[in-house]
Amino acid sequence: MKTIDEFAVAGQRVLVRDDLNVPLDGGRVTDDGRIRATLPTLTALLDRDAKVIVCAHLGRPAGRPDPKYSLAPAAARLGELLGRPVTLAADVTGPSAQAAVSALQPGSVAILENLRFDARETSKDDTQRGLFADELAALADLYVSDGFGVLHRKQASVYDVALRLPHAAGYLVRAEVGALRRLVADIHRPYVVVLGGAKVEDKFDAIGDLISVADRILIGGAMAFPFLVAEGYKVGTSLLKADQVNLARGYLDLAASAGTKIGLPSDLVVAAERDADAPHQVVAVDDIPADQMGLDIGPATARQFAASIRGARTVFWNGPMGVFELAPYASGTRAIASAMTSSEGFTLVGGGDTGAATRTLGFPDSAFGYISTGGGASLEFIQGRTLPGLAVLEKP
Repeated sequence: MKTIDEFAVAGQRVLVRDDLNVPLDGGRVTDDGRIRATLPTLTALLDRDAKVIVCAHLGRPAGRPDPKYSLAPAAARLGELLGRPVTLAADVTGPSAQAAVSALQPGSVAILENLRFDARETSKDDTQRGLFADELAALADLYVSDGFGVLHRKQASVYDVALRLPHAAGYLVRAEVGALRRLVADIHRPYVVVLGGAKVEDKFDAIGDLISVADRILIGGAMAFPFLVAEGYKVGTSLLKADQVNLARGYLDLAASAGTKIGLPSDLVVAAERDADAPHQVVAVDDIPADQMGLDIGPATARQFAASIRGARTVFWNGPMGVFELAPYASGTRAIASAMTSSEGFTLVGGGDTGAATRTLGFPDSAFGYISTGGGASLEFIQGRTLPGLAVLEKP
């Protein structure tokens, strides 16, 4: 892969695909980790007098403009961090975007509005994606891929634009690949994988591949419930997709055959509703009330998981252990983060939600070996899968 250091960028229009899919609350960015991750590449380009055009997405606006998914909050925060004005176009490739690009001076930056306001960005139709990529490419002279969190998607701004312009990897993509390769080609054992979070379907398929390489897999959050049901426990009203139970049972059998240990919660923090003010209690997994749901791993589980992490030489963590945004259900996630920061091994936090959780709970990024900006992308990378947005950067 070429890097931006190999291009003469002064005076050139450089389209940079970033990942600005940040959490918002009332139009305010609540975790700017992904925005900060863009700064090394953007600063280098701006300092070398490039005309920088940032493109990114936010949320899932269903292929049409939706004010609640505007990139305006992210653009404002980026301007604060860069210490220079950032112009936000009112559209993606239309008159406003074209005017914003035309007005750029060397060393200045503009952001196109949310890419997913145009349905062609995520289209499965190669022709439709290609037409949108043509419009994006027409705005620029060079293309830089620096949104690692979307490299596993074959989307117009991730894949097709790189086929149309001279292209390079940004500093973030290079750093991500370098860190994640340590979980593929340079594993120091014992290797412990910690999985959690509420987006179970995004990670469930990965377990089969991870069983063949990890020494131990610790499962918390909503990920744990299909496995607990497969083991014969009743999980009350906890988040659960019934069709995942048989898959979980198969993974347990596969792990037993492979000699990989799967650690499941022995206790949980439960409540009748997902509310910080709801009465909650710690119960053993064989004593979950029928009208309550698991919202965090319990203290005994947290201690067991932490001990495994501290004894590991490589740890990969993807997904919080509970609803960490609510104080009564943050202890499990805090315990995992704390154990990783005290580990003498290489620790990698994978995923925007998990990185946001560590920062929300007061842990600095520097306390971990590496914090990836991409959850799905990092999982697919360590599974050995081809990431379309990475593969295209290898093309001349």
